[in-house]
Amino acid sequence: MRFDTPNTSIISDPGSQRTILLDHLKKEASIFPMPSASAGAASAAMPQAPSANITKPPAMQVEDLGKSMIEGHEVEGKRYTLPAITPPPKPSMPSAPKAPSAAGAAGAASSVPGVPGAPGIPKMPTLPQKPNITEVWTSVKLRAPVLTKVTTAAGEQTTYCKPTSTDEPHPSVFQIPPEYKIKSSA
Repeated sequence: MRFDTPNTSIISDPGSQRTILLDHLKKEASIFPMPSASAGAASAAMPQAPSANITKPPAMQVEDLGKSMIEGHEVEGKRYTLPAITPPPKPSMPSAPKAPSAAGAAGAASSVPGVPGAPGIPKMPTLPQKPNITEVWTSVKLRAPVLTKVTTAAGEQTTYCKPTSTDEPHPSVFQIPPEYKIKSSA
């Protein structure tokens, strides 16, 4: 698989168990070994956090958006909506210990800059409660996402993958160009 950006390309080759990073500006190639499949199995044995106090998330709604065309390619759309999740209440700040002999010192601490509750320290803004909506348009022929739009309370992100030819790519696309210097990955 090859993933291209304007300045770099990443080539993943599971057959040779390596990943190649091409830097098009420096004309350099870095080769990294792929992690073995057993590395993922080790993480499966990791201890899990207890789930006694975790509430079940709200159910996701899936809406079929039908078929459409993007740059001459037939696509199917789906919209996934996850209702807004109300965050748990903030824990209360513990009270500061009071010094037995300094009666006035405890009252002075609340006016010290940087101390919780001190005047002049702004509160963190809270995001409005909005559902998380993900819209995915998938190429019928390639079975790959062409357009993905994610909308949350924090903003919107759109990812567009330009549809390409379904012909087999030339093998040189997955090789280090001859004019690139191979950089040590150590």
